[in-house]
Amino acid sequence: MAQLQYASVGPLAAASATNIRTASTFAAAGLQTLNGSTVVSGVAVLDAARTILFTFAGAEAGLIITVVGTGAGTPAPWITETIAGPAGAGTVASLLKYKSVISVTSNQLTAGTVSIGTNTLNYSGWIQFDRYAKAGVAVQLVVVGTVNYTLQQTLDDPNSTVNPVAPASVTWVNCADATVVGATANMQTNYAFPPAWVRVLLTSGTGSVAATFIQGG
Repeated sequence: MAQLQYASVGPLAAASATNIRTASTFAAAGLQTLNGSTVVSGVAVLDAARTILFTFAGAEAGLIITVVGTGAGTPAPWITETIAGPAGAGTVASLLKYKSVISVTSNQLTAGTVSIGTNTLNYSGWIQFDRYAKAGVAVQLVVVGTVNYTLQQTLDDPNSTVNPVAPASVTWVNCADATVVGATANMQTNYAFPPAWVRVLLTSGTGSVAATFIQGG
């Protein structure tokens, strides 16, 4: 029997570099204050589960930031990852996506300011296939509004009993079909053999992408 699965991403509220934490230094190691416009009672509650962005005024050698929050789903799972300080001024995006940010801690103070906000880039929920099925996978991607998106897949598996890979360490690879890399319109493609997981990466835009996957039985 064929297996039918769905995933979607967008639309998202406009990104803001400071809606989780406004720009200021980390005056000491430990728990850092969250004071952006999305923060209620110390917790940043976002419009949707999405990646977050750290903006650094300068180099922060040796800095390690630990983020704890919740992801998408009911009940929402607890998630955490670490962000390393950059070699120079700029931004660093989270690899996981957060519906809420509960805490941000650091191992040291910072030389310059750090702000935390939402990122333009986001991705859909992950879709898992039956890797033992012989048939391929048909894919349809339907756009509403203005978007730029890419279909991605991985052979890494956080659930593996032999070689588990942490969600924040999974390697995502763009689909070999170039028509669904940096796409802006409705598309159809397929996988001859099912990967472990797939997702739709939304790189920009105010619209949404809905994906349908049909795997043969």
